Amino acid sequence: MVSTIELSKRQDRILEIVKENGPITGEHIAERLNLTRATLRPDLAILTMAGYLDARPRVGYFYTGKTGTQLLAESMKKLTVKDYQSIPVVISENVSVYDAIVTIFLEDVGTVFVTDDEHHLAGVLSRKDLLRASLGQQELSTLPVNIIMTRMPNITMCEKDDLLIDVAKKLIDTQIDAVPVVKKTNSGYEVIGRLTKTNITKAFVALAEQEG
Repeated sequence: MVSTIELSKRQDRILEIVKENGPITGEHIAERLNLTRATLRPDLAILTMAGYLDARPRVGYFYTGKTGTQLLAESMKKLTVKDYQSIPVVISENVSVYDAIVTIFLEDVGTVFVTDDEHHLAGVLSRKDLLRASLGQQELSTLPVNIIMTRMPNITMCEKDDLLIDVAKKLIDTQIDAVPVVKKTNSGYEVIGRLTKTNITKAFVALAEQEG
């Protein structure tokens, strides 16, 4: 992955030379800096791998015209769900609201996914849903979660090959904290993971901290 790396003064100078004279060979860049080609090779490798420069055999180096911010944005757009999803917490739709509350706190999650008798996604239950139910006058130990959960087809979900940035937009647009990662089958959706705002934040922080 590519990131916004801190460039050295020499690397900044190389970029200036390529901007003004590209395409230009490594030998000619080295001549302008009064350095050997071998001395310059690591800098050129870093700038090429980071996406600032493009290199073509027997032609030389080109400046891509992209800023560090643009390169970081491009990298974000390549991240997929499967690399950052976490293990889902799943309960049966016949479980009581009381047991769901216990589960959500024992597992330290903000959302649990509800499955039917065939283990297909049937609903989503958040802390807000459970809090709303607990404020009522109903007996939580006898109230099943399928009464208060968000049901299909009103569930926002994603698949493992979806782009992380697209799922992040879904979370923002729907104002929710997590979505189930699903695998489509002939009879429904199987829950294979979860993606949360925390997962996405960790992915973007890790990307920003990389140095190429």
